[in-house]
Amino acid sequence: MTPEDKAVLSKAVSVLEDGKAEETVVLDLRALTSMTDYFVLCHGTNTRQVQALARDLEEALREQAGLRPHHVEGLSAAQWVLMDYGFFIVHIFLAEKRSLYDLERIWMDAPRVAP
Repeated sequence: MTPEDKAVLSKAVSVLEDGKAEETVVLDLRALTSMTDYFVLCHGTNTRQVQALARDLEEALREQAGLRPHHVEGLSAAQWVLMDYGFFIVHIFLAEKRSLYDLERIWMDAPRVAP
């Protein structure tokens, strides 16, 4: 992980944790896929929190790192919000949807990293 990548991932995790996201995890996918380098996974306890986490993250990364997501999906329903920043993708789930889709199990070969 480059120092720049580490700084951006640390900022993303910090913003999510400041918003009381639960069980935030960063998975290193570089050896497993070419779609992205990292997944950031977390969940909120209700749809309002999921939406707030996504909006706060987008605003903070835009203002502090000059980054905008290439694509955002699921914001209006707020069951599973996907934010694609290119070298990393953020998944903000509603707690029960995180258990249902279980990306940590699907990507169990991906090492967890500390941003």
